[in-house]
Amino acid sequence: MSKELTYWLALAHTPKIQIKKKNEIIVQLYEKGKTIIDFFELGSSEWKNTYDLTLSEITFLDEAKKVLSNYAFMVEDLLEQGYQIIPITSQDYSPTLKKNLGKTYAPPVIYTKGNLKIMKEKSIAIVGSRIANDISLEFTDNVAKKASKDYKVVVSGFAKGVDKQALDSAIKYKGQSIIVLPQGITTFQSGFKKYYKQIIEGDVLVLSSFHPKAPWSVQLAMARNPIIYGLASEIYVAESSDKGGTWSGVMDGLRKERSIYIRKSNPNEKNANNLLILKGGKAVDLEGNIIEYKINEEKNLIASEPNLCSKLELSSHIENKIIELLKTDFFSAKKIIEILKIDWSTRKISDFLKSRQDILTMKGKPLKFTHQSAYNPLQKSLFD
Repeated sequence: MSKELTYWLALAHTPKIQIKKKNEIIVQLYEKGKTIIDFFELGSSEWKNTYDLTLSEITFLDEAKKVLSNYAFMVEDLLEQGYQIIPITSQDYSPTLKKNLGKTYAPPVIYTKGNLKIMKEKSIAIVGSRIANDISLEFTDNVAKKASKDYKVVVSGFAKGVDKQALDSAIKYKGQSIIVLPQGITTFQSGFKKYYKQIIEGDVLVLSSFHPKAPWSVQLAMARNPIIYGLASEIYVAESSDKGGTWSGVMDGLRKERSIYIRKSNPNEKNANNLLILKGGKAVDLEGNIIEYKINEEKNLIASEPNLCSKLELSSHIENKIIELLKTDFFSAKKIIEILKIDWSTRKISDFLKSRQDILTMKGKPLKFTHQSAYNPLQKSLFD
């Protein structure tokens, strides 16, 4: 088994090949009754003709073959230290993650330490700001308590604020939790020491989809967010602003008709919770219970924060214009501002585009962006 895992790591961490392409290869292998080892034993012409790989993709795979011995050593080291390596074809792989992210975004390999059965249980994620107010943290505690009582796993991103509160509350109420790391699993040593008891007792599972030795970074923290949402059957929003990871993740979930429950905020709170309710999220109270309200109450939600409503509606309109533009070609943030004549900074545009899974970033200075629907495979070598 360890030999096969070596090849799984080689494919999973071959750079500049999209997850979707890697998963398409895996599906083809499964349908043909072939293994991942069989794939790496093929030549360039077979890779091109059978798996529709580009020249640059073949080059990167050839480079991966040259360092198979390094991956073999890594596999042995990981297994000896008690980590689990879970390919997407394994029965231990989270069915919830596979269902929610699909072939396009489900990571080909995940790394874990702890009770694998946790990934088969019903689960919720509680998401929100790093700098959350007391009401949001109380809401998080209440929802985690209820989830633990109902034997639902609480998925946490291990960030400050709502994420950390969700994890701590799940532990406090003797529930189970999945910690989704924004880094490689071997770089979480202080965390393993802190949660050693819970891991050993089977109440906490630590999970990473990144290279085992990858250090924490902002990019990995952003890339981790879809994994958090993907591992959860239900999503509870404690607090969201009108931009950033929580807002983007919730909007993506609403587009996919996910079960998303938004804490109804008070009139004096400065957040975008009530706007997310108007956009399709299910309103819940401080205990996480669904609130039934009439259309007149929706009007009150708008009236309670008219400036934010107007601001977000305008923001959504601009976002849509940017995405439509990127479906035609590559553009830098500065060029987007010039063409659309919008009052956004280049930083705001870049942050918005980097938070979206459907946007590709071209390396170089300045960075250029395009929508995946406009993507030309012949240009793959241009991407990070």
